Amino acid sequence: MYEQVSHSLLNHILDELKTEIRKRDLRHFYTRLGANFYGIHLLFHHLYGKRDDFKEQMIHLVEVMAIRYVQRHVTLKQLDSEREKHHNWFLSQEWVGMALYADGFADNLEGVEERLPYLQELGVNMLHVMPVMVCPDGASDGGYAVSDFRNVDDRFGSLEDINRLATSTRKRGMLLVMDMVLNHTSDEHEWAQRARAGEQKYQDYYYTFNNRDIPDMFEETMPEIFPETSPGNFTWDEPMNKWVMTVFNHYQWDLNYNNPAVFIEMLDNTLFWANQGADILRLDAVAFLWKKIGTTSQNEREAHLLLQLMKDCCQVTAPGVLFIAEAIVAPVEITKYFGEDAVIAKECEIAYNATFMALIWDAVATKNTKLLRQGIQSLPTKLDRATWLNYLRCHDDIGLGFDDADIQRAGYQPLAHRKFLVEFFTGQYDDSPARGAPFGVNLKTGDARISGSLASLVGLEAAIEQGDAEAIEQSVKVILLLHSLICSFGGMPLLYYGDEIGTLNDREFLNDKNKAGDNRWMQRPKIDWQRAERRHQHGTPEQQIFDGLKKMIAARKGIPAFADFNNRELIEVDNPHLFVFWRSDPFMPLGSVLVVCNFDSSPQFMELSALGNRGMFEYGNLKDLYSGESPRLFKQQLVVPPYQFYWLTDQRPETGLTL
Repeated sequence: MYEQVSHSLLNHILDELKTEIRKRDLRHFYTRLGANFYGIHLLFHHLYGKRDDFKEQMIHLVEVMAIRYVQRHVTLKQLDSEREKHHNWFLSQEWVGMALYADGFADNLEGVEERLPYLQELGVNMLHVMPVMVCPDGASDGGYAVSDFRNVDDRFGSLEDINRLATSTRKRGMLLVMDMVLNHTSDEHEWAQRARAGEQKYQDYYYTFNNRDIPDMFEETMPEIFPETSPGNFTWDEPMNKWVMTVFNHYQWDLNYNNPAVFIEMLDNTLFWANQGADILRLDAVAFLWKKIGTTSQNEREAHLLLQLMKDCCQVTAPGVLFIAEAIVAPVEITKYFGEDAVIAKECEIAYNATFMALIWDAVATKNTKLLRQGIQSLPTKLDRATWLNYLRCHDDIGLGFDDADIQRAGYQPLAHRKFLVEFFTGQYDDSPARGAPFGVNLKTGDARISGSLASLVGLEAAIEQGDAEAIEQSVKVILLLHSLICSFGGMPLLYYGDEIGTLNDREFLNDKNKAGDNRWMQRPKIDWQRAERRHQHGTPEQQIFDGLKKMIAARKGIPAFADFNNRELIEVDNPHLFVFWRSDPFMPLGSVLVVCNFDSSPQFMELSALGNRGMFEYGNLKDLYSGESPRLFKQQLVVPPYQFYWLTDQRPETGLTL
């Protein structure tokens, strides 16, 4: 869009660019900058326009974008151009991801590269390597307390190892996902150290205060993230003789995005990692980026404006790179991190579907889908050119952030129901097979979250301990059932390392004094590769889970209806144990798939008449695309075995065509 004020400034900025930059081939850069500059200027002016140094900061912003464009490898620039031509490439059903810690999965980055054939054997083609930047030993928050944004921690390898991994994944047709921690730094970062030394410039990079007056006003409305281990949101720093905002842990200092220098520094760091070969950047804790007295300092409008600005700038320098919003917030807030546009994701193309994840776990505990259905119905529709990241477990805890109104509509009392879920998954509830642990217990509010590996939470750990073959088989079925949902719901399924072989809670963290106080480490395992070899031994849980997922992933990739084009419709059925939805193929009207999931330990049935007048399954020739078999029918009732799922299509008897 042409607008005189902004483009007059742009002309001035281009004249002011350093000579060594202007001498380079910047044709594509200038085209993208011109197309995006009105939005960039508008956003930057809204956030920082009242500052005396506004024009100087704008010049510096464009210089950073230009320098990173010049440094971007020609291979990555070619990839940018290809993705611009095929802008919906990431909505395809062919993408399946896995998140892992490099040292937990394979000792280091070199080991991860050597294990890529294992991921390919499973069918994974999107690799999320959890944080590998330099962090203090013992105060790392699992890699999210960064003390150097431009280097890889020696424990994982080097920048060269990242470059080799990126090259290797690209050759194999795999995407590389990396983390960018935007909200805070470690207190050992150079900026924090210089702030401690008294440099005002770097004290202004953080929220620092001489006394408790302003911190106390913040505390009136800000919740506590880790009430057990890090109560409050401010820490007194003795060397600096000031209070500093520390929302997550005392050693993680929150960055002050009221300062444009902070935004430019963090944009520069983001583009740095884009240039190392990351296809997708996971932006950590984006809901917390803007702090405001009198609010929770989460989901503020300015946080969204910062993300829009970050996206616009990245599209100029590295348009082929996508953003994931790590915003574990209320359902009504989550879709806002795509951007509130009609079609295009103006902020992040991908967002964690935390609500769906929590709702799935509710269905596991209750063996019914009332809250699951209600919660999905209340989830706002996403943008057309954005997608969900659907997951079951991750490095973090399970939060029970359902909407209270949805819990009530499902027939439960919110406080009592959350208490039941915590007790169920921590094994305190009668007959519960789960072996999780409570996390983040808030004695003031009664809130708590849940830690534990997927296999231990669904009962596999207890079944193995008891030598109960039937319970082991049931746990395997539940694991496959849950993965079938994230593979069929709409979006990118993201597996968590170890889940593909049923890895149990890892309690070795209790022997490490730096980890013993954080039970989330029980789901951050060190993979036992001897145990992983059991995936080749018929009848073992490892073989059943691995081969089941391998088969599921292969089937998903061949089902166009599972691409994410807002092509999902929930089906209301009378049976509360079943979760049922359509997936339609917008490019092939006869390519619909019916997904049916049974969360109960007993067989269930549904009336095919519940599908309404859709012209499907009229002849009873159903085929399950996962197993290749025909499910059982009694008259017009579909029979669904315990913890079973179906991906159903219709085969007409006269043609044999699958619709």
